Amino acid sequence: MKTANAEILREYGPFPGVEAVHGVSFDGRHVWFATGDKLLAMDPGDGKTVRALDVTANAGTAFDGRYLYQIANDRIQKIDPQTGEVVGTIPAPTDGCNSGLAWAEGSLWVGEYEARKIHQLDPETGAIQRTLTSDRFVTGVTWVDGELWHGTWEGDVSDLRRVDPGTGEVIERIEMPAGAGVSGLESDGGDRFFCGGGRSAKVRAVRRHPGEASAEKH
Repeated sequence: MKTANAEILREYGPFPGVEAVHGVSFDGRHVWFATGDKLLAMDPGDGKTVRALDVTANAGTAFDGRYLYQIANDRIQKIDPQTGEVVGTIPAPTDGCNSGLAWAEGSLWVGEYEARKIHQLDPETGAIQRTLTSDRFVTGVTWVDGELWHGTWEGDVSDLRRVDPGTGEVIERIEMPAGAGVSGLESDGGDRFFCGGGRSAKVRAVRRHPGEASAEKH
């Protein structure tokens, strides 16, 4: 397993009136992040928020190319980002321990925090199609270039993990600095991850391929 220290490219925030950052997503132009009672869109170029949608947003966020998906307690909302209208809902895997959310290959992928699991869901019904198991609390979830990544956060320790989407085996780890917790995770489709920072009320950009990879560890 390849392990490296995180290379933080930039920190955004804290943002006015935001107590915590939960899920994060990226629509190709803006970073969307969940703050509890709103979804905010941020320009990653200048770090300024440009839009706010009034929806319950207390965990993971995803984007399928047209719609945003947002966990709200025991359900997942499908949101038109142009209007802010909730156009559909499906049940979430649990009633309150859902964490990260990602869209890939026609499915939603949902983290279940304390159960240390990632579920693949049917986006129309919420039916669980597959479940992967981790050995740490699961936070954000994202896909990039066919790779499944998720965040972990236990105590003061967080990392980003690339896992085998068939078995859940950890292939690669990026270790975050102490205190830089990861509450949400999204790729920009290239060499950046956007990481929600929980109650720091920050979003951090982290390099996907850190320059100082250590020797392999097991």
